[in-house]
Amino acid sequence: MKVSFLRRARSQGRTALLHHFVPAFFSIATLFLGGCAMDYSEEEQQSGRPNLNIKDQDAATGVFGEGGFFADDPYADGRLIGVNSFLWRASLDTISFMPVDSADPFGGVIITDWHSVGNVPNERFKLNVYILGRALRADGVRVAVFRQVPAALGTWRDVPLDDATATKIEDSILTRARQLRNEVLLIQ
Repeated sequence: MKVSFLRRARSQGRTALLHHFVPAFFSIATLFLGGCAMDYSEEEQQSGRPNLNIKDQDAATGVFGEGGFFADDPYADGRLIGVNSFLWRASLDTISFMPVDSADPFGGVIITDWHSVGNVPNERFKLNVYILGRALRADGVRVAVFRQVPAALGTWRDVPLDDATATKIEDSILTRARQLRNEVLLIQ
């Protein structure tokens, strides 16, 4: 009798601890992450979008200030991403017609969601864009293109696609990256 009472009391103590600890932990984590919010200028607040123009970024505003993680990187120029900023921006510009599912600026991976063109609803496409380094080079970007067509009972099946499609998208990204670099060089 005495042993079961102690076990029950011990079990209730753990439950009470969890009921108080978990909300407190999440409250502290929320406050901490809330302090990491970006401070936008008045122009950015009015437009509802942050200014992502590379040439306007200040080197002192990098991650944790004074150049941040990329202080010793000759390609960084105050950017807050881990890959070549021209390739990153060009990739986003080139695939802007497709919905982006995830984008990792430190790893250089952009994954789109499935997208169907309005006049061809019986096929859909998905892109994975990989930026392979910090230098603006012809082999610095790789694109994987996936195509699906409807199958039985509302499902989709994969269909092979010509490799030239991925190459054309890579070429478009590289062309746009060169344009962005030239715009920045003209301003400086």
